[in-house]
Amino acid sequence: MAEDSALSGLVVLVPEAEPVVGRHRLLLDDNAARGAPAHVTVLFPFAAPSALDEPTLARVARAVGAVPAFDHAFTGTTWFGDDVLWLAPADPAPFRELTDRVSAAFPAHPPFEGRFADVVPHLTVGHRRPRPLLEAAEREVRAELPVRGRATEVALLARDTPDDRWAVRATFPLSRR
Repeated sequence: MAEDSALSGLVVLVPEAEPVVGRHRLLLDDNAARGAPAHVTVLFPFAAPSALDEPTLARVARAVGAVPAFDHAFTGTTWFGDDVLWLAPADPAPFRELTDRVSAAFPAHPPFEGRFADVVPHLTVGHRRPRPLLEAAEREVRAELPVRGRATEVALLARDTPDDRWAVRATFPLSRR
């Protein structure tokens, strides 16, 4: 894989969602097909994988470690436009706090390259697929909600291998306070 196409991002993994959305994500989300587990994005895109040195990782750890671990619940589905189906957290505030703290620590890496005035915490179920396929997935997923879990860490995902798949490269614990 060429270095300029290598990517990384910081995410909260939501393994509790896999039984509910995993099969849909594999069909409806290219990132899932490339190995990205169910997650809520904290900061993407982040640094190129080749720039993930010890000082950078230590800065991530400090920013993430300032946020207390938290319980979360995904209680409904919603949409961005007609082509992105996602799970909405009942309380987006802790996810927003993570994004705010990490993006403040790394102002050269604004969330989603600054394309959105409001970064909405969400767990993507599917995107860029025909609306009827997404609606069918939505009906099945809604029947299995809520999804509840606890966020205790932020994971660094990178896609920098010859097979172009996402993999967890590091994890950073949230505060236990």
